[in-house]
Parts: sequence; structure tokens; C-alpha cells
Amino acid sequence: MSQPTARHRLDYRPSPYVIDTLNLTVELDDHATLVTAVSSVRRTEADATELVLVGEALELVSVAVDGIPLPGEACRLEQGQLVIPLARERAELTVVTRIDPANNTALEGLYKSEGTFCTQCEAEGFRRITYYLDRPDVLARYTTRIEADRAAYPYLLANGNQVESGELPDGRHFATWVDPFPKPSYLFALVAGDFDLLEDSFTTASGRDVALQLFVDKGQKHRGHHAMASLKRAMKWDEERFNLEYDLDIYMVVAVDFFNMGAMENKGLNVFNSKCVLADSDSATDAEFDRIESIIGHEYFHNWTGNRITCRDWFQLSLKEGLTVFRDQEFSSDLGSRAVNRIEAVKVIRGIQFAEDAGPMAHPIRPDKVIEMNNFYTVTVYDKGAEIIRMLHTLLGEQGFQKGMTLYVARHDGQAVTCDDFVQAMEDASGVDLALFRRWYSQSGTPVLTVTETFDPANCQYRLHFSQHTPATADQAEKLPLHLPIRLELLDQQGRTLAPRVKGRPFDGLFSLTDAEATLVFDGVTAKPIPSLLQEFSAPVKLNFPQSDQERIHLMSYAGNAVARWDAAQGILADALLASLDDRQPAMDAITDAFGRVLRDTELDPALVAQMLTLPSVATLMELRSGCDVLALCRARRQLQADLAVRLGRVMAEAYDRCATAGDAPHRALMNLVLAYLALDGDSGRVTAQFQKAINMTETLGALRAANQALLPQRTQMMSQFEARWRQDPLVMDKYFTQLATTPLAADDLLTQLAEAMNHSAFDISNPNRVRALVGAFADGNPEVFHHPSGVGYRFLTEQLERLNAINPQCAARLITPLIGFKHHTPERQAQMRACLERLMARDDLSTDLYEKVSKSLA
Repeated sequence: MSQPTARHRLDYRPSPYVIDTLNLTVELDDHATLVTAVSSVRRTEADATELVLVGEALELVSVAVDGIPLPGEACRLEQGQLVIPLARERAELTVVTRIDPANNTALEGLYKSEGTFCTQCEAEGFRRITYYLDRPDVLARYTTRIEADRAAYPYLLANGNQVESGELPDGRHFATWVDPFPKPSYLFALVAGDFDLLEDSFTTASGRDVALQLFVDKGQKHRGHHAMASLKRAMKWDEERFNLEYDLDIYMVVAVDFFNMGAMENKGLNVFNSKCVLADSDSATDAEFDRIESIIGHEYFHNWTGNRITCRDWFQLSLKEGLTVFRDQEFSSDLGSRAVNRIEAVKVIRGIQFAEDAGPMAHPIRPDKVIEMNNFYTVTVYDKGAEIIRMLHTLLGEQGFQKGMTLYVARHDGQAVTCDDFVQAMEDASGVDLALFRRWYSQSGTPVLTVTETFDPANCQYRLHFSQHTPATADQAEKLPLHLPIRLELLDQQGRTLAPRVKGRPFDGLFSLTDAEATLVFDGVTAKPIPSLLQEFSAPVKLNFPQSDQERIHLMSYAGNAVARWDAAQGILADALLASLDDRQPAMDAITDAFGRVLRDTELDPALVAQMLTLPSVATLMELRSGCDVLALCRARRQLQADLAVRLGRVMAEAYDRCATAGDAPHRALMNLVLAYLALDGDSGRVTAQFQKAINMTETLGALRAANQALLPQRTQMMSQFEARWRQDPLVMDKYFTQLATTPLAADDLLTQLAEAMNHSAFDISNPNRVRALVGAFADGNPEVFHHPSGVGYRFLTEQLERLNAINPQCAARLITPLIGFKHHTPERQAQMRACLERLMARDDLSTDLYEKVSKSLA
């Protein structure tokens, strides 16, 4: 195959032409949808003579300029580009194309999903609808007329406000939508189908009434109420916290089952993966309710941070995504448990993003080059991007950050801008010099923060010496010091927070490290304190500060910050896990006593206790011990679980019984966590009872997961009962597939189960949800079988990637991550994983999505 070429951020040039308005007429048909695009084109470079539009998988029907048809020889089709001679200041361009939505399995552009036409245009899907200037810095006002069969597609939806509808011959009808706000093509949306409709309204702070509409599959309306309530909470929160009000007369959400992403923020018409909308207590867990609220909020918050102000180019993706992830995290934290929400975000960074930094796809949150833009919808751009925004918030404070946001919106509303524009607004509004902070946008990798301590009792001084170093990454060899905001507190031996002075002033708990190294001197410290460092995970770094189990236990008990208490607990558990790899004996008696006290403390948030008792993931541990035998790590992890189950069995049983009667989400979180431990100790009675008496999916799935992970004898019967009840419900069957895929069976037995599951009537390899639930869950969530010494797990994933390469390359590229991190494993596993990657690389039909990741990992 010919090698795809990379695009570079520094090659950005403004378009020599722009499009001010676009009138679309879309005549829907399964295999021959006709799209007529009438654009008002304006030249912005005086010497430009050719308008170059991009398109993909299109049949060009005709082209006209100012109403005059262009003969075929007057315009050229060259490698996905339509080149039109246009040496004038303004023109009306009419392009007619024909497309085949029913066979569009890539799920980009306009496609048909189980009887519904819908679109996904981010990042570059609009070019699958018509030839266009498909780039985010070309903003136009859209008018969209949709025509379709009325019986099959009673609802015809697009961006903006509906201005007209009516009947057409042959049982067809039409609807016309006008979006008054200029937008890039990636925010275009069209949906046509037959749905159940849930309606509500919201009155904005200025008194405008906004119609809210949620479109779901027939029979699913009862599962939409939580999403609707979440939307109203998000609208109210954005007004109160950010003073941002919704701007159209209607806000619509459509749920579809075939969708590559979680959701898409198209202006006024959000298209959602049904998994991120539909929920009731019978079918969805507490965690899924929380996730739906977060994603509903995320897409709504994009109305200002992404839609009204958008990206100049795709290298600036974190401008909208990092900022909006931060906003949705704050939304969830303000409405729920701030500590638990923060912990979940930190686990993503440590378990997934750090690995991305250390792998072949390492890149800054503002990448410098890309082959396939879809490959940069990453945890680095989204989640590390949110951490960079959070550091700005830490440095500026809530008031300073809000002043920056106000200036950013006032200065750039209606524009396509850059990450630099955002930081400049923050700097101008606050007066804080952020020149050094800007390095976070251009430098990849995970900094290592090393801290040493000295205590001078004669002078009552305590010193912390900080040094930072960022290891070389696949994309960058040289690294510079970064601006690290470090939150910390000092505790005395009784657990009280000290109030030392620094340079004669009270210490406010925040230290900014701006050089490669620096020393912080505390005065007035009469006894050696125990420091709690990097509280709230105030910077996305790896902390190198050895502490004893006793010191961590002290922090776990007394730290003034809940996230710091969890972090201390994680440090204790991680060190106990790694001890077995080093032939060390952890202090299990002290550890057992400490966690026993936590379990008995009824004043603590039970959801926080559950987080404290959850062992670090294998992915997180591999970041702590890269190159170790992953199966040895899995065995150590399982052994520690079993040891804790035996040692804490009685207190866990007491906690379980206490939580079982509480009936709220935090107590269910702890109840399920301790049930998993008790199952490892053979407590099949509680597992069976919970499964049989469960009154919601959280309890059902908690029991099922416990039985599967402990390989209890009744697990097969429980799985059969679950499948029999839910086999007609695809979203719930995803949970069934995930349970199958993550059960720690013998490799041959599990691979047989996976093959049988792929022939199940509820499984469809063309549906990304099904694929992620089975194949993705196996590769990411079953390290004991995926990394089996025979290499059978690697080969299974490779076979599925080959199938998906032809069906949905974007889905395939998101599943390959466990393979491309092969250099972090033992030499034997590296060889097996490399062989699978070379097998993919040898294909003549390898998609650009997979090519980029495979070629970089093999480099």
C-alpha cells in the first residue's frame, strides 16, 4: 500500500475561499440519497484562481457556478478533491452529489442505522455528504431542507430552528431548518426516523423558553427521563457557574445504537450513542446514571466551548475538548461527590494517559503532526487537556479563572481560534504571566516529580526539595521544565495540620515549581512532619517520594484532603502488590488494621471507602513497573485480593450487611466492592442472595461480576438467567458480553466463549457498542488471558482488527491500543505482539486509521 502522508500544525494556512451561507437539500434514499449544496463562496486571497473542495465516497452529479452548469472538463476530480476554476470575488456554487447511506459502515458522514438516517461529521465526515471546504475554520450559516418518506421517517431534524414543513407527492414530506449561528461543517447534523419523543422545556435566566426534545427508539421513552433531567441541570448549572445561557429556541437529543463515539455536540441537535442516554434502574447501573449525566452535560457545555467558539484547525482540538471535559467534571463534582469524581479522573490519567505518553502515539495536548485526525481523539487531548485547564484554575483561582472565561467568550464568540488564544485571554484577564505554562500545550510526556526532605530541629526548619524531569517520548527527545502547581499540607504526628511560614508569610498550601529544581523552606516547624504532596492530583505527574507504610497509613487517616487519603491508600496497596515481585514482605498486619478502621468508619462517604479499597488496575501498576511480567503482576494482584478478603472478612461482612439496608448509590458502591472480596473468600451465599433479590441493575451486576471474578460454581447459572431475561435488549446484553470477556477462565475455554458470543443473535460486529463490549473488554479488561504465554489473546484481537479494518476503521483503531504498547512487556511478549502488528502492516488494504498506529508502534 502507498504510505499516507502526515499533516503538520505549522503548515496551517487560512483558506483562500470561505463559504458564508450553505443551503442544503437532502433527498433521502437508502442507496441513492441526492444532496444539493448551494454555497455562497467568497474569495479571501486576491490571486486565488481555483476553489478546491474535498469529498470522499461521493458520486458527483453536477456542478454549476452562478446557475451556469460547468462541463465535465471545466472542473477536475483529483484524489478526493474537486478543483473548480473560480477567479472572482463572489459566486454561488451548486454541487449535486449522490451517496449510499445504507452501505456506509464506517458510520461517518450520512449513514443509516437500524432504520434511522443520521450523521457524524466530526472530524472530517462532512466530506462524505458533499464536496465542501470541510475544515473547522470555515464558518457558514446553514439552511437545511430534508425530504423523505413520511411513513418511514415522520421526524426530519437538522441544526437550528425549524421554519417550514409540508407534504410532497408520493407520500413524501419535507422540513426546513435554519441555524442562525455560523458553524463549521463538522457541527452539521441531520436525523430522519421514527421515534418516541420525550418533551420538556427550560426557562433561561433571561426568561426565554427553550423547547427540549429527546428522541429515542420506540418503546424506550421511559428510559429517557434521567437524560432529560440531566440536561435541565446542565443548563441551569452553566448559567449559575459560568453565566452562559442557551441561544436557540429548541435543543434536541437523538439516541442511536450505531455510533462510533459517545455523543456529538452538533449545534442544537446532539446525536448520542444510545448507551449514553437510555437508563432506568432495571437496566442501568449507578455508574451509568452518573456517566449519562456527565456526557449530557459535556455535549451541552460544548454549545459555548466548541460551537459558538470553535477550533481554527484540528491540532487545536483540546481547545474545546480539554476545556469542556474540565467543565463536565466540575458539573459532576458540584452536583455529586467532588472527591469521588476527582478520583475517577485521576485513575484515567494514571491508568491510561500515562501509558499513552509512554507509547508510540505520544503527543502533546496540541499535536504537531497527524496522519488520521480520528486518531487524536485521545485521553491526552481530552483528559490530560482537562488537567491542564484544571492547573490554570488552580493557579488563577475560581474568580480569576471566571474572569478569563468571560474575556475569552467576549473576545472570540463566533470565531475559530487556537489554544494560544484561550491562554492569552486567561493571562490578560488575570494579569498572571503564563508564558512558561504554555509549554504544557507543546510538550508531550509525563513529568517525574522527585521530592526529598530534610528537617533541621535546631532552627525549626523543614525543607522539601523538588526536581522535575520529563523522559523522552516517541515524538520528542528534548524536554524543558514545566510550570507545576503543587498542593501540599504538613501533618504532625497527631494528625493535625501544621501552619508553617514560608519567607515570613503563612503558607497557603500551593507551591509553583517553575524551574528544573527548587527548595521550599518552612519555618516554625518544631518536629519532623509528614507531608501530603500533590493533593487533588494538582499536576499530571508521577510523584517520586518514598514513604513508609506507616506514613501512608497516617495520611490515609488524617490528611485534610479526601483525594489525598485515597492516594495514600493506593500507595499502600500498590507497594504491597509490587512487594511480591521484589521478594519483599509487606506489613500486612498494619495494612489490615488500617483498612479495617476505614471500613468501620461510618462517618466516611461509603463511595470514598470503596475507592480506597479498590486495588490499582493492572494498567496503573504497569506504569509503576514497566517491563515486568504482566502475568506475575496479575497473580500478585489476585493474591492480595484474596489475602485482604481473608484478613478483613468479618469486618467486610459487617460493612456489607450495613450497606445492604441503606439503599443509596454510595452504599451500593461499597456493598458491591466488599461483595467481590467476600466472593473470593468463598462467600457464595451473599452473592446468590444479592443476585436473586436484586431490585436494580447495580445490585444484579455487582453479584454477577463477583461470581465471575471468583469463579463461583453458580456463575454459569447466573449468566444463563441474565441472558434469558435480557437477550432482546442490546444495551443490557453489552453487560453480558463484557462479563463473558473479562472472566478469568483458562485461555482455551475463554476463547471458545468469545467465539460463541460472536455468533449470538444479539452480537453484531458492525455495531461499535457490541464490539467494544466484547472484544474491547477482553483486550483491556482480561490481562490474564489477553497476555497468555501462547499469544492466543494477541492473535484473537488481530483477527478482529482485520475484520473491522474493512467495516469500521475508526472502531478498529480504538481497539488496537493494548497491542501497540508492546514495548512495555517482557521480550517474549514483545515478539508475539510485534508479529501481530507486522501481520497487520503487511495488508495492502490497511486503513489510514490503523496504519498510523501500527507504523508508529513498529518504528
